[in-house]
Amino acid sequence: MNGKTHSSGRRDRAVRQLARFGHAGLLVAVLAASIWFFNGEGRWSSFAAPVEQAAADESAPADVSRTHAIVAASDAKPAKSAKQLSREMAQARNWLSRRYRVSKVAIEPALRAAEDSGRRLGVDPMLLVAMIAIESSFNPYAESNVGAQGLMQVIPRFHMDKIGKGKGKDALFDPELNVRVGAQVLKEGLRRYGTLEAALQYYGGALNDPDAAYANKVLTMKQRIATAARAGGGAV
Repeated sequence: MNGKTHSSGRRDRAVRQLARFGHAGLLVAVLAASIWFFNGEGRWSSFAAPVEQAAADESAPADVSRTHAIVAASDAKPAKSAKQLSREMAQARNWLSRRYRVSKVAIEPALRAAEDSGRRLGVDPMLLVAMIAIESSFNPYAESNVGAQGLMQVIPRFHMDKIGKGKGKDALFDPELNVRVGAQVLKEGLRRYGTLEAALQYYGGALNDPDAAYANKVLTMKQRIATAARAGGGAV
């Protein structure tokens, strides 16, 4: 009987220890769950470092690539904002700059516009440059007493179809637009009258001049500019 009582006592103590262990285990589980729930990220704290490290490792190549891209972009040469002048026109620019006492920087937009419009319309760019020289002496803001404006002294009211809709009253003071419209007027004269001389007289508003003074003046200037360009922009 005493042996049984002793054995029973040991079993009771073991059960109580197991119960205490079970309560402690439950408490630990509850505490761990609370930590998982309240750690702000919804994951075990002990796993945070490995996961974050793995994420960092995975993102590293992309970060390196972005860094390389930024460095490459900073090393790249900026794109040119405007087309280069042809060699002939660049040499003409040097002479024209001295002839009309206009800086090379200021004169270049007119020359680029002449080359661009000339190529598009099939008109000699150097002829357009000669017309600019005669009409405005390369002053993009020139305005006559009859309302002719800009580099090629275009009269807006006669050429609204070429200027385009929605353009302001001062649109022709833009060198590119002015030269484009002026080149179109000359091209129109060529279609109507068939010869360069007649087209120039039409442009100058002097179709009835038997001496073709305007055409001769422009063609003489064109020859001077072309000669200067061939000489490398030297004195003519």
